[in-house]
Amino acid sequence: MKNIQIAPSILSADFAKMGEEVRAMQACGADVIHYDVMDGVFVNNITFGLKMLEDIRPYTSLPIDAHLMIVHPEKYVERFAKAGADIITVHWEACKDNLREVLELIRSTGVKCGAVINPDTPVEKIRDVIPLCDMVLVMSVFPGFGGQKFIPSALDKLREIRAIIDESGKDIDLEIDGGITAENVRLVKEAGANVIVAGSAIFKAVDRAAAIAALKE
Repeated sequence: MKNIQIAPSILSADFAKMGEEVRAMQACGADVIHYDVMDGVFVNNITFGLKMLEDIRPYTSLPIDAHLMIVHPEKYVERFAKAGADIITVHWEACKDNLREVLELIRSTGVKCGAVINPDTPVEKIRDVIPLCDMVLVMSVFPGFGGQKFIPSALDKLREIRAIIDESGKDIDLEIDGGITAENVRLVKEAGANVIVAGSAIFKAVDRAAAIAALKE
């Protein structure tokens, strides 16, 4: 099993001091910064875009994982890569007909690429492109808002994707996002996830370093 990485979702951070929040996450032991981009079309919320990414990039040396919850992500891939993303993940639901091409476009910019599926999307939809990915992200809530409760059926998807990854022999991260807490994190690790996205569980904690350590251990 690959080393467990904790990726705080800055969707739960204080937007008024985002640079400091990102810097604090690195100091508290985070491994990745999870950057949720929502356009108000693909999901019913609007978060942040290219300018925020450019502005926070100097505050951390950690990889920034840009999760694009937007329609037509191919239009923005090159700009997110230039703005400082190290990993760009896109939803099958947003590019059902051209996911392979979008993943190849991301790779061509020099950053890592990943495919994402929502809770109601079967693994079969992305099976063929998993070997192209550096990361596969399973949503354990319906995307759009932080603070939602974990959907247990995500565990079956993690197991299925982990088996595909192991069979491929490729070095591919398996990420889980949505409702992760210290109480359920053991289950997602046992199901095969090695990159754990958490928002409220970290940012609402009195001791954020301890919260990150608890999720990791």
